[in-house]
Amino acid sequence: MPVQYTLTQKGNPSKPTAPKKYYANAKSSGEVTLRSLSKEIAGASTTVSDTDVLAVLNDLTKILSRHLAEGKIVRFGDFGSFSLTLSSEGSEQEYDFNASMIKTAKIGFRPGLDLKDMLATLKFEKASRD
Repeated sequence: MPVQYTLTQKGNPSKPTAPKKYYANAKSSGEVTLRSLSKEIAGASTTVSDTDVLAVLNDLTKILSRHLAEGKIVRFGDFGSFSLTLSSEGSEQEYDFNASMIKTAKIGFRPGLDLKDMLATLKFEKASRD
C-alpha cells in the first residue's frame, strides 16, 4: 500500500521575499498501540502471551529512557539505534559556551538495514481531500 501525502505551502525563513513552495507531508493512516503490538507479537509465537509481551515492551520503554538519559546510545540489533541529539545556540569561542545555551534535546533514531530497505522501496500517492 502506498504512503499517502498532503501538500503544505511554506516560505523560506532565510529568504522571506522568495515565493512560497509546496512540500510533501506524510499523512498518517492510523496508529498502532503498544497493546496491539504485543498481541501481534504474541500471535506470531506459541510460547508467550500478549500480557508477557506487553510487560516486556513496557519495561523496554523505561530502560530505554534511563539509558538515553545517561547519554548512552541504545542499539537494538537489526532494528536500529536510539541516541540523544541536541540543539543549541552558537558561541564565538568554545570557552563562552555554557549549558544554558542548549535549547532542546531530542531522541534520534537510526534505522537498521531492514527498515532502510523498506524506506528505499516505498511508493507514494497524493491523499484525497476529505
